Amino acid sequence: MDKRVNLVKLSVGTESVESLMAWQAMRRKDLPGGLPRHVTRMWPKREAEILNGGSIYWVIKGLIQCRQRILRLDEVTGEDGIRRCAIVLDPELHRTHTAQKRPFQGWRYLKPEESPADLPAGKSQEEPLPPELSQALAEIGVI
Repeated sequence: MDKRVNLVKLSVGTESVESLMAWQAMRRKDLPGGLPRHVTRMWPKREAEILNGGSIYWVIKGLIQCRQRILRLDEVTGEDGIRRCAIVLDPELHRTHTAQKRPFQGWRYLKPEESPADLPAGKSQEEPLPPELSQALAEIGVI
């Protein structure tokens, strides 16, 4: 039986899904293949499950708000000579239903059954709720 697992990661300093998209677009011209990536110190032990259709779910302002499909994991060596993992991502961001997530360091595994569903295609074009309202609604279990 094929298994899949996702990752969840805080997008520190990001104000919105749009600001994450803009930041990635600005950096893509300088990256190999023009693909966005997130470089991390730790190499995921569950690599095969991640590469079996997994995504990275981005936490913005305390809420999971979007995801990107993980294409591959590349080994990169920093200027300090330390081996790191570049999580190479599909440039397309998919908005998801919001889900509250407490702060944490690094990334965490996220089971598919615990991952927020994508918003319907038409809904992703609607004006998003203000982050404070989304967070308040998530805290009381409405969204």
